[in-house]
Amino acid sequence: MTSPTSSPVLGLGYAFLGFALFAAHDAMIKALGEQYSVFQIIFFAMLFAFIPMALIMLTDKSEANFRPRHPFLVLFRSALNILAMSSAFYAFTTLPLAEVYSLLFSTPLLITIFSVPLLGEVVRAQRWIAVFAGLVGVVIVLRPGVTDFTLGHAAALIAALASGLAAILVRKIGSQERSAVLILYPMLLSMVLMGAALPAVYKPVALEDLALMAVVGVLSVLAQICVIGGYRSAPAAVVAPSQYSQIIWAAIYGALFFTEEPDVYVGLGSAIIIASGIFVVWRESRKDVSTVNPVLKTSNPRFDAGPSPRPTADFDTELAG
Repeated sequence: MTSPTSSPVLGLGYAFLGFALFAAHDAMIKALGEQYSVFQIIFFAMLFAFIPMALIMLTDKSEANFRPRHPFLVLFRSALNILAMSSAFYAFTTLPLAEVYSLLFSTPLLITIFSVPLLGEVVRAQRWIAVFAGLVGVVIVLRPGVTDFTLGHAAALIAALASGLAAILVRKIGSQERSAVLILYPMLLSMVLMGAALPAVYKPVALEDLALMAVVGVLSVLAQICVIGGYRSAPAAVVAPSQYSQIIWAAIYGALFFTEEPDVYVGLGSAIIIASGIFVVWRESRKDVSTVNPVLKTSNPRFDAGPSPRPTADFDTELAG
């Protein structure tokens, strides 16, 4: 739902700012990953993010309690979020930023595939063609037989799969669960699990690195607020494609800070994946397509609720309403 004073320009401005902040957040994760375990980074980032998120939730008088109506599905979705977040963080620490994004951008295509058996969505020929083209783009990025398939590539694909399944669960239970529940449980579960793993991977943190982890946590909250503001100000079909602007920031940050130069295969594969995703969103924005639009309503590629993974469009519009 958008505001009665809907402004596409304002909505896009909020969204572009939010995704720029997310890209900076990911670049910082990559930098920290050179020294620290992913589990340690997630624990401290989530810990710092929890403070502003908790204050936001406590000031929301509309939330009566934090008891989930579907506890098993909420916990399952939280576990998927943590798997997606951990996998994406690992991928960022081992692969070029642009390459990770190109693989993560396949999530809307996977949501379309999952929506058929899990949501009963009717996907017609044009969207199947777009999905197939997007998956061809993924193959171009991976170049099987030409380059090595690493753990980083596997992690990025696992993150996309887990995010897609988590997004489907948002569509299934999002209208019945309070937004605070969908935010709180992934955060708490991630801190518990990462805290349990911390003794095995802990490395003393320099003060400047601890400050950077704090910035990562705060940036994730600010980015979510901006993206939610985008969906509040403009239709989802207008705002959703702005997520792909992250590939531009990835190229800039990769070149400036990590001496990365995406090759022609990553560029070509990313272009195909992005074009396919935008086409799917455009098709689902048409009134004559279907009453169930899982990709449009869950179109931010990696991310669901909580500081990171980042929120889906369905979750954003719930909060924005």
